[in-house]
Parts: sequence; C-alpha cells; structure tokens
Amino acid sequence: MAKEKPRKLISNNKKAYFDYFIEEKYEAGISLHGTEVKSMRMGKCSIKESYIKIEGGEVLIYGMHVSPYEKGNIFNKDPLRTRKLLLHRAEIRKLDAGVKIKGYTIVPLEVYLDHGLVKVLIGLARGKKLYDKRESIAEKDRKREEERNFRDRS
Repeated sequence: MAKEKPRKLISNNKKAYFDYFIEEKYEAGISLHGTEVKSMRMGKCSIKESYIKIEGGEVLIYGMHVSPYEKGNIFNKDPLRTRKLLLHRAEIRKLDAGVKIKGYTIVPLEVYLDHGLVKVLIGLARGKKLYDKRESIAEKDRKREEERNFRDRS
C-alpha cells in the first residue's frame, strides 16, 4: 500500500471566507507553462486579487500573480496573464448556472500541489452584506474568548 503524500499549500485566500458565503467547492487544474510550475513549487504565487469568469465555455482565472522563475530567462511568461482552469464540462455548466443567479460569483480559495500537479480550489460564493461581516467578526471573537478561557482553566 503506497503512502499518500499530503498536499502542499502554495497560496490561500483568507479574505474570500470573510467576504463571501462559500456554497460549493470544486477542485480544478490550471493550464501553466514550465517556468510557472517551477515558480509555484517554490511558493511564489498570490491569489488575493484574483477572480474567475466563465467565457465561451471555458473557466478563466484573472489577476493570479505567479512570480517569474529566477532561472527562467526568456521562457518566463507575464506574471498576471489569464490562465485557463481545467474542469469537467458538467462542472462548468453547474458553475455557469450558479453565477447567473443574482449575487453569486466564483472565487479562488487556495492553490496547492497535489501529487505533483498544481490545483486550485474554487468556490461558488454569495457575497456577504456588512451586517454578515460583523456577525463573522463577533463569532471569531467569541471562539477566541472560549479558547482563552479553556486554556486558562487547564
């Protein structure tokens, strides 16, 4: 029985969980060039300002920053270029139907290496209102206070 390698987190988008209610999650591959993969293996990727759109039956990620590979010279691509996400056609249809509902969008949640392949976890999300964000902050504070009280008692 072969031992499974744990997935290595490259980048995550904590802000997405604060700004949106994540309804569904999907795992997608990313169409990358060689030097981009090497750069990602070194952890040089950011998805903080990135967003996802469906155009012409293809899922594209915009604003994902992959730093140029130091030894990549002429083979490096534009760090902010649009990249294609690899999903099954049925998943794309589900996402497209979800986005057409008012208030829903697709957001990247995290980028990671899974068995040597770069994957992105995307979520079908509904935007939070200001009062929802306040509730999230209050809930975090309550949990933090409970943890502190539990530690003090132990």
